[in-house]
Amino acid sequence: MAAGTTTDRVTVRTVHDVAGLAAVADHFSDVWRTPRSAPPYPAEVLHSLVHAGGAVHAVYSGRRLAGAAVAVLGAEHSTYSLVAAAERGLGHPLKLAQRDWAAGLGARTMRWTFDPLVGRNARFNLDKLGAAGTDYLVDFYGPMTDGVNDGDESDRLAVTWDLTAPAAPYSAAPQGPVVCSAPDGGPLARRHGRHLWCRVPQDVVALRAADPALALRWRREVRHVFLDAFLEDFRVTGMSRDGWYTLHRTEEAA
Repeated sequence: MAAGTTTDRVTVRTVHDVAGLAAVADHFSDVWRTPRSAPPYPAEVLHSLVHAGGAVHAVYSGRRLAGAAVAVLGAEHSTYSLVAAAERGLGHPLKLAQRDWAAGLGARTMRWTFDPLVGRNARFNLDKLGAAGTDYLVDFYGPMTDGVNDGDESDRLAVTWDLTAPAAPYSAAPQGPVVCSAPDGGPLARRHGRHLWCRVPQDVVALRAADPALALRWRREVRHVFLDAFLEDFRVTGMSRDGWYTLHRTEEAA
């Protein structure tokens, strides 16, 4: 393992050795609730990615592995983050380590995807890091059988993170007329001028466990709003704590 960044007892470093990569694979198994014998990212795959020029970053709380992220090089000064998972409060130093690695290779952007119905991840990606949602991918992975996504459709929001500029998230309180209603009977989307807002459930993971059919209805209704918005050149720029995305369209696009 190569030395990385350290803050108090939190340490982030790149992982190269077989044992360290096996621990990362086990961590991903625990997060996605799969048997450790069938991890979403096996250690041998992680080793191959590192050998090919990618990077596996791990964050430690003291000596305990508390999160990890995997990134690979992309085309035209870009990088792609394949997966990231960390305990609360440790995702930020992990992503900053990824950013420093990518910038050191001359990359200007990093891209990744996440489940648009998971509001806490949206707040982290959009508000904390300052990435922007740039595309909506319908059932991106097809059927998934892990303990988190099983039984749902795997829609993902693709984001782009500008590594050369400070974070500049943009959110505004929902206003304007209700465009459509959500499965719970409340407003799903509002629109005013060059702004559009879309609401997601407060805890889709709990909802999916309690009522998979209702969670799927949310998935498809939110999908419809986002697909229409991207056809009109909206970008996703923020997420409120009460579950409202802010989508914004520039004057040039309008």
